[in-house]
This record gives sequence, C-alpha cells and structure tokens, in this order.
Amino acid sequence: MKRLWAPWRITYIREIEKIEGCIFCTKPAENQDDKTYILYRGDYTFILLNIFPYNTGHLMVAPYRHIANLEDLTPEEQRELLHLTTISVQALKRAFQPEGFNLGINLGRAAGAGFDQHLHMHIVPRWTGDTNFMPVIGDTKVIPEGLEETYKRLKPIIHELLQS
Repeated sequence: MKRLWAPWRITYIREIEKIEGCIFCTKPAENQDDKTYILYRGDYTFILLNIFPYNTGHLMVAPYRHIANLEDLTPEEQRELLHLTTISVQALKRAFQPEGFNLGINLGRAAGAGFDQHLHMHIVPRWTGDTNFMPVIGDTKVIPEGLEETYKRLKPIIHELLQS
C-alpha cells in the first residue's frame, strides 16, 4: 500500500470540526486577515482563500452582508462581487498560469452550497489533467502548495492589480 503524507492537512481537519456559525460572517469580524486567509477587503465584498480547496488557489468572493439570494445583492455589491471575481482570475493567472477556471455560485443546499445562507462566488483554477486517478479512484485530492504559501503569493498580486 502506498501512502500519501500531507501532515499540514490535520490543522484543517481539526478546524472543520470547530466551525460554528457562518464563516463569511465570522472570518471578517476576527480582523486577523493572515489567519483567516482574507486576501482583500472591499467596501461591500471580500476575497478569501478556501481552506478546503478543490485546487491550489481556490478563492471565494463574498459580500459582508449575510444574504442567501442573488437577487438580494445591492447594485453596489453586485458590481464589487464581479469586479473582485475578475481581479481574482487575473491574480490566479499571474501566480499560477492555470489553463482554465470554474466560476460558480451554489444557491441552496440542494445545489451543493456548504454555507447556503451566505452567498459566495467560487473561483477555482484548473489545469489539463488536474483530475486524475487520485480523486477518481483514491478519493484523494493532492494540493501541491500549502495555504500559507498561496496566501503570500496571491495577496501582493491582488493588491497590485487593484492599485492599477
């Protein structure tokens, strides 16, 4: 039997057991962006790393307001959500050179939303062949870079893009 060692994952496995409430409300309120992986705070929305990523660089953009429905976004929130999604795509292109992206909002539990009461956009970079035998047969996803490194790589790029 072959073993895949990923000891850094234990922190996140333990953390998921402790999650209470809405992460999109609690994380910004902590005001510890390096700890909560918030990459950028806009006026109405913010960008953060997904701590249980589908791929390296899996980002999310969420409004500060605790709302579940797309139609409940104000025009300002809509504009900023799309703007920060676009900035996220640009930053990921610069940092990781992905060959494609999955962008999506899961509205409701039936659609796959883990936090179905707080709308959020997923930005997932993709590469040809990133779905291989590991997730298909082994039910294991290999994430080649730790969250701290991804955070340190993306934060300055995002801030630079927003300055231009």
